[in-house]
Amino acid sequence: MPNLVQELNSLDFSVYIGGPLQAAVKAQHDASISQVNFIKEVGFLPGTTTGTGANAVTTPSQLRYVDFNYEKSIPNPDFGKTLEQLKAEGKVDASATQIPATVNVSAFMKSAVNLKVPFLTMLTVPAIRIDEITIDFNAKLNSVETQNVSSEFSGSASISAKFWKVKFNASASYKKTTSSTSTTEKTYTLGVHVRAVNDELPAGLSRIMDMLEDSIAAV
Repeated sequence: MPNLVQELNSLDFSVYIGGPLQAAVKAQHDASISQVNFIKEVGFLPGTTTGTGANAVTTPSQLRYVDFNYEKSIPNPDFGKTLEQLKAEGKVDASATQIPATVNVSAFMKSAVNLKVPFLTMLTVPAIRIDEITIDFNAKLNSVETQNVSSEFSGSASISAKFWKVKFNASASYKKTTSSTSTTEKTYTLGVHVRAVNDELPAGLSRIMDMLEDSIAAV
């Protein structure tokens, strides 16, 4: 009969348990490196190097901006002003008898605006974090032992008599057959459940993002 305890002890649990854990750690490491590469490649323009050797000058990476040009309506500061007020401000010629059509005195006026927005503030920075990992390893061993025993007996006898002489013949045979079969069934199942979430940005990066949002300027 096989030794099931020995069968279980022969399993390398460092592979079955440690393997998925090491894979999760590597996945977390790769996610962190991916975040750094994303910020460098998407959020910044690459620096340039001019010259060679001791005369080499490297220009640091520059923040990548997105420019928007649009028009918006703003209150007209000349709205409601009289001709004399406009003359005093130099917006109308002193000899004019009425407000020229070229001077806008309506309630609102169009203003061209240029908006500079850091590119990083418009995107979701990847911050994948492994929140939970569950490893289910099941080892199932079934041992079946079968033994077959069969016996066979045969015999014969004969007696003959002639006067005082007696002749006796006897024969016998016995046969026993034994067969034994032992079978061990092994079933291994490994289930790994990983739960990943989009984590909050690190404190340093979050502060930088806040500073970048404050740098958004409309001119």
